[in-house]
Amino acid sequence: MTIYLDYQATTPLAPEAFDAMVPLLRDQFANPHSAHRLGRAAAAQVERARDEIGRLLPDGGRLLFTSGATEALNLAIQGAPDGDIVTLATEHAAVLDTVAALGAKGRNVTILPVGGDGLVDMGAAQAAIRPGVGLVAAMLVNNEIGVIQPVEKLADLAHHAGALFLCDAVQAYGRVPIPQACDMVAISAHKIHGPKGVGALWLREGVALNPVMRGGGQEGGLRSGTLSPALCAGFGVAARLMRERGQQDSVHVEALWQRALQLFEGWAINGSAEARYHGNLNIRKEGMDGARLLSDCRDVAFSLGSACASGSGRPSHVLRAIGLSDRQARGSVRIGFGRYTTLAELESAAKTMNEAAAVQAAP
Repeated sequence: MTIYLDYQATTPLAPEAFDAMVPLLRDQFANPHSAHRLGRAAAAQVERARDEIGRLLPDGGRLLFTSGATEALNLAIQGAPDGDIVTLATEHAAVLDTVAALGAKGRNVTILPVGGDGLVDMGAAQAAIRPGVGLVAAMLVNNEIGVIQPVEKLADLAHHAGALFLCDAVQAYGRVPIPQACDMVAISAHKIHGPKGVGALWLREGVALNPVMRGGGQEGGLRSGTLSPALCAGFGVAARLMRERGQQDSVHVEALWQRALQLFEGWAINGSAEARYHGNLNIRKEGMDGARLLSDCRDVAFSLGSACASGSGRPSHVLRAIGLSDRQARGSVRIGFGRYTTLAELESAAKTMNEAAAVQAAP
C-alpha cells in the first residue's frame, strides 16, 4: 500500500464531506438556481456551506463559489480595477501566468524577489508598492516550500498606495490565520479534505470586480454558471472540520514535523526553518536526483514541487527564486503530511527514502 505524503498537492477527502455530498449527487439533484421548492432546498445547502466556509475568513465581506483556486485567482486579478500589479517571484503559476498575460497586454507588472529563506524582500516591496499600483498579490503559505509570507505588512503597503490586496490562502486556510487586512482571498476545497472542483473567492465589502465570465449572472453577477450543491456542501463540511479540529490537527502536524526533522537528519531544508507551515517539509540532499528518488520509492507518494508544474522538466521556479542551482533544485523533494498521516507511515516512508538516497550516494 502506498504511503501518501503529498498533502500540498491534494488532501484525502474527509469521510464526513463524502457523506454530505452523496444525497445531493444521488437524490437532491435540483438546480440551486431554480425557484421551485426542490431548487430552494438545494440553494439552502449552498448557503449553509457558504456561511460555514466564511467562518475561517476575515470578518464581513462575501464569498463567491468558483471551480477552484485557479479560477478564483484569475477572477480577482483579471477583474481588478486598472493599475500596476505587484506580486512575488514564488507565487503559484495561477498568479504568475495571469499577471504575465496582462503584462503582455500593456499592464505594468513588478515581480518582487525573495531571499534565500523564501521571504519577500520588504525593501523592494516598499519601493515597488507605490501610488499607481492597483493590485498586490501574495501567497500566505507557499505551496512548494511552506514559507509564511508577511502578508499583513504587504497588505498595509498596498492600502497606503491605494491598491487592493489579494491573498492566495490555498495552503493556509484553516491552518494559518488569514489577516483581516486582506481585500480578496482565494481558497480551494481539496486542500482541506474537501472535494476537487470547487473553490472560492472572498471579497471585502465594497470591493468591486469586473466579471471575467458572463452568462446567467450567478454569484452576484461575477461568476456565472450553475453551482454544484454537492461540491459546495462537501466544501462546507470540510471547512467546519478544519475549524472544529484545528487544534487537534495542529498538534498532530507538529508531532509529525518534529519526528520528520529527526528522520531526515542530514538533509537541508529549503526556505526558512522558522517562518513556515510545519506540514510542508521541502528538503534536499547533495548529489541526489529527486526524479530518480521518486522512481525508486514507488510505494511513497511525495513530490518534486508543485503538482501543476510536474512533468515540465524545468527546475522549480520557487527553488530557483531562493537561490538554488538547477542541480540543487533537482535534488529537492517535498514531503507533505497532515490529519490522516500516521507516525508509523512517516517513519516507514523515511526509511525507504533514506535507503534509496544512500544508494544514489554510493560510489
